[in-house]
Amino acid sequence: MASSQISARIAQGRGGEPADMVIRNARLFDLVTGELLEGDIAICGDTIVGTLEHYEGRHVIDAHGRIAVPGFIDTHLHVESSLVTPFEFDRCVLPHGVTTAICDPHEMANVLGRAALDYFMEAASRVAMDLRVNLSSCVPSTALETSGACLSAADLIACRDHPRVIGLAEFMNVPGVLNADPACMEKLAAFAGGHIDGHAPLLRGRALNGYLSAGISTDHEATTAAEALEKVRKGMTVLIREGSVCKDLRALAPLLTPATSPFFAFCTDDRNPLEIAHEGHLDYLIRLAIAQGVEPLAAYRSASLSAARAFGLRDRGMIAPGWRADVVLLDDLRECRVSDVIAAGRLVNDDLFAARECIAPVGMNSVTLPAPVDAADMAQAGDGKHAPVIGIIPGQIITRFLRADMPVRDGVIQADPQRDIARICVVARHGHNDNIGRGLVQGFGLKEGALASSVGHDSHNICVVGINGEDMAAAVNHLETTGGGFVVVRDGRVVADLPLPVAGLMSDAPFEEVAARLEVLRAAARGLGCVLDEPFLQLAFLPLPVIPHLKITDFGMVDVDRMALV
Repeated sequence: MASSQISARIAQGRGGEPADMVIRNARLFDLVTGELLEGDIAICGDTIVGTLEHYEGRHVIDAHGRIAVPGFIDTHLHVESSLVTPFEFDRCVLPHGVTTAICDPHEMANVLGRAALDYFMEAASRVAMDLRVNLSSCVPSTALETSGACLSAADLIACRDHPRVIGLAEFMNVPGVLNADPACMEKLAAFAGGHIDGHAPLLRGRALNGYLSAGISTDHEATTAAEALEKVRKGMTVLIREGSVCKDLRALAPLLTPATSPFFAFCTDDRNPLEIAHEGHLDYLIRLAIAQGVEPLAAYRSASLSAARAFGLRDRGMIAPGWRADVVLLDDLRECRVSDVIAAGRLVNDDLFAARECIAPVGMNSVTLPAPVDAADMAQAGDGKHAPVIGIIPGQIITRFLRADMPVRDGVIQADPQRDIARICVVARHGHNDNIGRGLVQGFGLKEGALASSVGHDSHNICVVGINGEDMAAAVNHLETTGGGFVVVRDGRVVADLPLPVAGLMSDAPFEEVAARLEVLRAAARGLGCVLDEPFLQLAFLPLPVIPHLKITDFGMVDVDRMALV
């Protein structure tokens, strides 16, 4: 930083010169005491230089009595799961007060490898929000599926010093950590002393102690208050998650108080434009937390200051002199109604987004099947006795390991809509092989037809659920023609779809168009009998073999507790 910049900040802060920007007639929500304080907010460039005093400014924003809070920080998310590019994600969530977001591009990295990291680091340098990157630690996440790419420790080390990189993203390979797998140890050693994100669902006791001893400091997978409390007592920062599928806030809200708020932050992990349009983003999490009885001081502190400290971002999280000028103006504190956002000293509006230099997406035409599939390819042979069935738990990505005796026709296991058991397949789509994993799932409510998605965490093969093989095959083949996406099929005909041609994960369309098409898709899924609020993201988590208890990959059904094929 040039000395002239520091001199200008001092001069404007002490009132010797007019500030570049002054927010006047705001009530500042103090994250120390929870009081509402009177006084102007003076900004020089991208930095706050004055509070609680009167200032003159070259540009004045009259807050008209609105409440000023620090910009919100989403501590863990995958931009890809918003189904839009980083530039549309920026345009979608920054107006909701999310001035900083910490992303893990491992969805795209599992498809493209190092090219995904390069794309995200470059995009992060050009968006209006402060988008930071945690480098994907587990690509692939396990050896029980076919991934599109692999990231070695050397790949990650090459990106470690990029100015947009914070550290190492969610370390999902818990057995690899606890058993000191050499590849895991190499990555952990390379980032020792820096930030390392955790991913440890249900991990407790001595196993948790061992995991934390590797230098891992955060976790977003706590789903019960008891689990979260043990983790914060053992030094973790628990990232309270409320996404489109994983909804943990209500369970963890009783733990969040002004006393505990330094040990909690918020994240969305996976939240699509439809939920953002209907509910909001981190503003929704804050609103929901307060509605659950959390004091506003605890909610807003966790959404900003606690989050910043957990990730080593020491320049933000408060409205105070010398801190980054990320300010959210609210019409209502308890409802978290955002009316204006200032990001790094710039008013968020259409002109700010128009001034960005966007880059072209990568990973087009990434869905490759050796040949079109047919109904026979979807068939699961067997006698149907005591067959393993994935049991969906709405609002969670943890599943049950169920067993059922299934009807069989000509040696092929059939769906049983009366018991809400559908067929499910995962079709390898990276061009490496022609694998197809076959199984059964309960919880979609389907009576007919099929749903398919090329978003399938984490390796992102095509996952299809349906009642009959013909519709399932038609859905899979359609996704190859669109370059990936979501599709609903009935009687061999496409009823609705959403193409996601960017790595088979993201649309190249505006987020408003994506949200509108998601509405149509949901309605089409309901027309097949689907009972899930978010069927496609729920489907996308069924091939994730690092989340208990029963999952499916292109290798077949996986008992996650044993990390073995069924």
